[in-house]
Amino acid sequence: MSKFSKILAAIATGLFAADAVAEPLAEGSALPSVAQKNQDEQSVTLREAGAVGYLLVYFFPKADTPGCTKQACSLRDAFAALTEKGVKIYGVSTDSVKSQKAFKQKYQLPFDLLADEDGVVVTAFGVPKTMGFAKRQAFLFKDGRLVWRDLAASTDQQAADVLKMIAGRP
Repeated sequence: MSKFSKILAAIATGLFAADAVAEPLAEGSALPSVAQKNQDEQSVTLREAGAVGYLLVYFFPKADTPGCTKQACSLRDAFAALTEKGVKIYGVSTDSVKSQKAFKQKYQLPFDLLADEDGVVVTAFGVPKTMGFAKRQAFLFKDGRLVWRDLAASTDQQAADVLKMIAGRP
């Protein structure tokens, strides 16, 4: 193999391999104290947002793509039932503030989307990334502690999964 071929192979491997990542948060873990801008460029500190009650932080690869849209719309369509249970919701991807704003407006999402362009939130939660995109995962906190995680989060069943989990808790 020529030197040029070896360089190309190394580049391709780097592009398509999963980025190094820490282990995902374990149940019982404290909500990470990380902040990021929402779609309106307002800073949101997740530990403060989730100090009391339920907080769902869900990760999606890319705004306005089919699976990510199904996941967000699942949460949108069940938003009344979720908020009745005291659940606050934040969606997180590595998209820009502008992309998050457009996605929120297009699908009339009633919750904030965080623009984690530098991967601070993704890293704090131990969410794997491939080619810069976060893996679809979901984390539910109660009073600042992780009570449930879905490391292979559903698209159109995300809200149903969360509600089912809450129904089984005292």
